[in-house]
Amino acid sequence: MSVNRRRFLVGAGASLVAGGLAVARGASSPALPPAAAPVAPAPPDLQDWAQVRDQFELTRDLVHLSTFFIAPHPRPVREAIDRYRRLIDADPFGVVERGLFGGPQENIPAKVKGEIAAYLGGSPEEIALTGNTTTGLALVYHGLAFGPGQEILTTLHDHYSHHESIRLAAERSGATSRKIGLFDRIDAISEDLIVDRIRRALTPRTRAVGITWVHSSTGLKLPIRRIAAAISEANAGRDEADRILLIVDGVHGLGAVDETVAEMGCDFFISGTHKWMLGPRGTGIIWGRQAGWSRMRPTIPTFDSLDPYEAWKRGESPAPPARAAWISPGGFHAYEHQWAVESAFRFHRQIGRKRIADRIRLLNDQCKEGLARLPQVKLYTPRDSRLSAGIVCFDVEGMKPEQVVHRLLDRRIVASTTPYGNPYARASGSIVNTPEEIDTFLRAVRALATS
Repeated sequence: MSVNRRRFLVGAGASLVAGGLAVARGASSPALPPAAAPVAPAPPDLQDWAQVRDQFELTRDLVHLSTFFIAPHPRPVREAIDRYRRLIDADPFGVVERGLFGGPQENIPAKVKGEIAAYLGGSPEEIALTGNTTTGLALVYHGLAFGPGQEILTTLHDHYSHHESIRLAAERSGATSRKIGLFDRIDAISEDLIVDRIRRALTPRTRAVGITWVHSSTGLKLPIRRIAAAISEANAGRDEADRILLIVDGVHGLGAVDETVAEMGCDFFISGTHKWMLGPRGTGIIWGRQAGWSRMRPTIPTFDSLDPYEAWKRGESPAPPARAAWISPGGFHAYEHQWAVESAFRFHRQIGRKRIADRIRLLNDQCKEGLARLPQVKLYTPRDSRLSAGIVCFDVEGMKPEQVVHRLLDRRIVASTTPYGNPYARASGSIVNTPEEIDTFLRAVRALATS
C-alpha cells in the first residue's frame, strides 16, 4: 500500500472504535432513548480470586490442571475476539485495511504491541507478532546469519520445536549445533550448577545459546539473569558480529513468573501467548533487542512495515538494519485473534503480575509438598520456588505416566504427560484453580499410589 493511500484511509475512514462499531450495529438503527438504555453490569473485582475464576467458562465438573497446554479465554479475551469478528464480518475490507495500515489512531498491531510492551518492559518497536512459540523460534534461528565454523549451543532438556528450529537452521547455514546437560540428577540441581555448565560449554565458535526459561519436561526454571551475565562476560572483547546471542523460549514463564522480560538480559525472547498469558489461540510474540534485530534477515514478507513494500515498488531491497516489524510474518491472519492479544495482556496487568505469580507459586508449592509426602510418588520438579514455576512433574510407583493421567481423568481431573523421551505425569495449578482443587488432586494421587 502506498503512503498516499494510507493517508487517504486515515482521512476518509472513521476510527474502528467509533465507525466500526456503528457499522456492526447497523448505522441506520435509531439510538435507544435514555430510559430504555441497558444497564451495564458492574465490572468484576479482579482482586477476588473467585471473581477471576468466574471470568472463564471452564466446565466445573472437571479439575483443570493442564490449562498451561492451551488456555481457556477469559471473558475480556472472548469479548474482544467476538467484537473484532463482528466488525470484520460487517466490513471486511474497510476494517482490515484501516486496522493494518491506518494511522496512529487506527493501526491495531501498534496498539497491541503497545500493551505487550507495557507488560514486558522495553518498547513496542522491539516486538514482532507471530502465531506461536514454534513459529517464533524458527523465525529467529533462520533469520540469523550463521555460517560454517560457527556453533549454536543448546541443552538436552529443550522442547522438540526448539531443537528442530536449531537443527534445520544449522543444516541450511552450514553451522553446527551442540546439546549439553544442565544437570545429572534433578534432585541435585542448583543455580550455580546450571550457570557453570553453560559457562564451561561456551567456545570461540559459539554464536548463540538457546535455552528454555521453564522446562515443560520437569518444571525446572532456569536463572536467566545469571546465565545472561555469564554470557555477557564471555562476550567481553568480542566484535559485535561475533557476540554470543542468548535466545530464550519463554512460553512457560510468561504469565506465570513475576519478571520484566526486557530486563532479563536475553537478546531474543520467544513465546506463544495462548498458554499462561491466557491469550487468543494461535498468537505469539518475539521480543528482541535492537542490536539483535539488526543481525536478522526476514524469512517471511511482512505486512507490519511499509519500508520493505516501498523498497519493493522501487525495485530495491530495504535499507538495513532490520527491525522487529520486518520479522512479523505477513499474509492474512485470523485478525480477530491476533488483535485481541491486547486484551489478554491488559487482563494480566489489571490483576497484577506479582499477584498472579504468587497465586501460581502458592498452588504449585501446595501440589509439590503434597506429592513429596507420598512415599510411592517420585517428584521431579524442584521444590525450591527459585528453580520452578507452574509445572509439576511426577511418577507414581508401578504405573506408566499415561496410566496415571487416564486414572486421574476417571476421577474428573485433567492432567497430562510430558512429550519427551522419558515422559512423566504432569499437573499444574493456575489462576483458574483453587487450593481445594489441589487437595482433590492430591487425594486422587494418594488413592492411585495405594491402590
